[in-house]
Amino acid sequence: MVLTNILEKVGKTPLMSIELESNDLINIYMKLEFYNPTGSVKDRAASYVIDKILNTGMINRNTTLIESSSGNFGVALSAYAKFHDLKFICVIDKNTLPINEMLIELNGAEIIKINTPDIHGGYLLNRIKKIKQILAERENMYWVNQYENPLNAEAYYYSLGEEMCEEAPGDINYVFMGVSSGGTITGVSNRIKKKFPNAKIIAVDIYGSIVFDKSAKKRYIPGIGSSMKPKILKKAKIDEVVWVDEVNSVIGCRELLENHNIYAGGSSGSVYAGIKKYFSNKNITSPVNVMCIMADRGDRYNTTIYNDEWFEKLRKGTM
Repeated sequence: MVLTNILEKVGKTPLMSIELESNDLINIYMKLEFYNPTGSVKDRAASYVIDKILNTGMINRNTTLIESSSGNFGVALSAYAKFHDLKFICVIDKNTLPINEMLIELNGAEIIKINTPDIHGGYLLNRIKKIKQILAERENMYWVNQYENPLNAEAYYYSLGEEMCEEAPGDINYVFMGVSSGGTITGVSNRIKKKFPNAKIIAVDIYGSIVFDKSAKKRYIPGIGSSMKPKILKKAKIDEVVWVDEVNSVIGCRELLENHNIYAGGSSGSVYAGIKKYFSNKNITSPVNVMCIMADRGDRYNTTIYNDEWFEKLRKGTM
């Protein structure tokens, strides 16, 4: 297959198997989503949503797309908007990684950066507030709205969820997924439950996130957790939640790289830490199959997660 643009190569990402070191009966199957064209699972939603709204006439070629993003979705949307010759405004914040901001800008998007923290110490609520202000002032706009748009979950139901069902090595007993804007776990959980109704869907959240009613506090790893409860999660099929802290998320990232050559981002380390924590007090006496998502790649975190000085500050609480 010869491509004319790398953005045509969305999905069909590798599935990699490892054993949990503490128990070789726990077989972990990881979808390596950083093999998508712009480097994250968000390519699936960006390409799907833009194709859908164009093909159904929900927007026209003069419509301007707008979205709030901590990084990866902004990168993906900027690439696919440019591919379709659409204007795109990305509302980011001061914690967005510089490399992601650069990529969004190089793809021709207009960037609006929020520098004032909201009541939870993060920036999401003020990013959303800015979008609503712009929508009230301008015409012919389309808010992608990953937190509520059913097309977001639909994208993952028909792509990632479908692939996981097709590629599963027998039954799926557990699925572990990080939660942020909520579309990925909503779409995937519904598709998995359709084929494997007994599979347990385990959401992984970070301390400081309020998605599942924990107290809010400042967080430093983007892509997991949220300072609001995404409405799209109301349709997710989640059986249990496991919480991890950011220190163990970083340790998880580094273990994945050192032991398995998986160079992944922060949410992936959180998921791996969540799997280890969940099974640490479970008596597993027969083989189980665990599927999970490695959502993005690690090179964008060289100045944070993979930087020893940054990690030491995080560990000591001196950020």
